[in-house]
Amino acid sequence: MKHRIPGPLLALALAAAAAPLAAHAESFPLPADGDLIGEHVDIVAAREDTFIDLARRHGLGYEELIHANPGVDPWLPGEGRVIRLPKQRILPDAPREGLVVNLAEHRLYYFPPAKAGEPRVVITHPVAVGKMDWSTPVGLTRITQKVKNPPWHPPESVRAARAARGEILPRVVPPGPDNPLGTRSMRLAIPGGAYLIHGTNDPRGIGMQATAGCLRLYPEDIESLFELVPVDTPVNIVNQPHKVGWRDARLYVEVHPPLESTDGRVVEPGRTELARLVAHAVRARPAAAVAWQRAESA
Repeated sequence: MKHRIPGPLLALALAAAAAPLAAHAESFPLPADGDLIGEHVDIVAAREDTFIDLARRHGLGYEELIHANPGVDPWLPGEGRVIRLPKQRILPDAPREGLVVNLAEHRLYYFPPAKAGEPRVVITHPVAVGKMDWSTPVGLTRITQKVKNPPWHPPESVRAARAARGEILPRVVPPGPDNPLGTRSMRLAIPGGAYLIHGTNDPRGIGMQATAGCLRLYPEDIESLFELVPVDTPVNIVNQPHKVGWRDARLYVEVHPPLESTDGRVVEPGRTELARLVAHAVRARPAAAVAWQRAESA
């Protein structure tokens, strides 16, 4: 049987609107034998729409819409323009339990325990991740604390960076509309710093490399997730620009731009890494025949 790789599933990321929105947690049945969730959706833009508005409204990131709609003006798509919402995804290559965050994808996945008599699901949200000098550490950790309306204690490195721009940050920012942590935070057991999963008072950077190492969600998303995730939930942070996965008799590949490094350059995994991932997937199904030209086009 021939297995083919459709065109690349494009990367995801975003920004946001200012008005409060209803939580748009995307919940999908967890594939019993496969790796894909969701389907792409096409919508028609209204005259006032921007990619920032559309991304937050549909649980995406600004960069996700950019990649999925090349050549479209993100600030003025135009009334009647068909916009692709990249809603189909390959699950990261990680155990499907607790929270899994793929930094290169700028996306969080939550695999809650199965409820009695019900199939398992996966819930996903876009996130902002650490930028260059403040990269988010990869590895396995867990939730150690949950706080509503948390105060913010800016790290000294952040206070120094702001001071260099003439902005003096206090040592503690109390809860309220000026607090960058938003209304909810969940602390991670990562040594060497105060790494949090939290909300924000400025959602424009969601889905980008935009934080000082924390994982930042839309306000409505963190409030929804906060109620679902208990303390001691495992959190697996990975960096997978390339993902491969099966759905039925087809092998898919998903490619995201690599994260920027501390010197501003990008570390490109390249076609060798993609070829290794595809070959590994095919070994599990020896009858597969791969369209390598399409894989390289990704």
